[in-house]
Amino acid sequence: MFPISKQTLEDTIRRLGIVKMTSATIRQICALAAALEEEAGERFVHLEIGNPGLPAVMTGVNAEIEALKGGIANKYPDIAGIPRLKKAGSEFVKAFLDIDISPRGIVPTVGSMQGCFTMLLLLGQRVPGKDTMLYINPGFPAQRNQAKILGLKEAAFDIYNYRGDRLEPKLRSILDNGNVTGIIYSNPNNPAWTNLTEQELDTIGRLATEYDVFVLEDLAYFGMDFRHYMGEPYREPFVPTVAKYTDNYILLLSASKIFSYAGQRIALVCMGDKVAARRFPYLEQFYEMPTFGDAYIYGVLYTASSGTAHSAQYAMAAMLEEATAGRLDFVGLCGEYGRRGGRARKIFLDNGFHLVYDRDGYRPVSDGFFFTAGYKGMDSEQLHSALLRFGVSSIPLPSTGSKQDGVRICVSLLDNDEAFNILDERLKAFRNEH
Repeated sequence: MFPISKQTLEDTIRRLGIVKMTSATIRQICALAAALEEEAGERFVHLEIGNPGLPAVMTGVNAEIEALKGGIANKYPDIAGIPRLKKAGSEFVKAFLDIDISPRGIVPTVGSMQGCFTMLLLLGQRVPGKDTMLYINPGFPAQRNQAKILGLKEAAFDIYNYRGDRLEPKLRSILDNGNVTGIIYSNPNNPAWTNLTEQELDTIGRLATEYDVFVLEDLAYFGMDFRHYMGEPYREPFVPTVAKYTDNYILLLSASKIFSYAGQRIALVCMGDKVAARRFPYLEQFYEMPTFGDAYIYGVLYTASSGTAHSAQYAMAAMLEEATAGRLDFVGLCGEYGRRGGRARKIFLDNGFHLVYDRDGYRPVSDGFFFTAGYKGMDSEQLHSALLRFGVSSIPLPSTGSKQDGVRICVSLLDNDEAFNILDERLKAFRNEH
């Protein structure tokens, strides 16, 4: 029964060994919600984890089945990626980003998680003394933990107060230290669902070139700024990217959300041609390989996994090909998240909540996969814990590097009217107590 008592909540948190809720991982919060479900004897509304809430694209499923039937399961894949996938990836980024990356720089990884982790490792090695990653927060908590595990130093700021003209002075104040090797962010943003403007992307790109830092741009929610339809290949508007403003870019392009293919763990690291060809004395000595791209593929990535699953590469290639040919409208399919986001946001606002990150430049933030919600008089930990007592699981914003009070809401699993009705009922009960 909800609400769960404060004592039960505290006891369960202690039993699971969670030291601090505002720094708990998403998986820890999922485990906590599962334990509280048993205590309550009722299902939670799960707004914490970004599992795709749409069926996997069958083009990928069928391609993977055919590849397995064709006998590839007993063969190691090319560590650099099968030629078909590399070509498809190159054509896809041209079709939807309007940038040119040769197939050589398109490299499959075991999801963007592996792509980010392995790339962080190499970025931390490329120039002695450049040992710090700059996080434009809020961001995906796991990426900050990856740098921590690798022993990289972290510089960070919450973009909330540094939009537009205020971004450049803030970036310079950090880059002037000379120790930053890379800048990392997601666009659209996880958790805030804000989108960097062209002015802001230009600023990041110019300064990346000036200070010789590499930008790691996470495009997990590719094309999902639903205020503009960006799903027609080779036609404007194209998906915004820092690659328009610097040669120092590395893009992470995942199948998990755009193709609802999260279970097969397949993504692409897309290195700009000049990045892949760069030479660094330390990397040449350490890996005995001439270029950054070779050091990444044959040095770091090979030791991390010996290649991305062979069949999943065929799946990714087929889905990219269909999208580039205009036969797979992945942006249209993902538009369902915008509809769910708008409906969930209205429920929260009607029950006394407010949006935390609410604007992109001069425009309201769009509806989509995530949004951020705050509640009067409550800090992040208080709000997160109170919602848990009423059977609503989210994640607190401090875990994302945010300095604002509130929680991240993911709408992907709100997949029917009953789920929305239950959410509304529980938020009404929450409001009555608070």
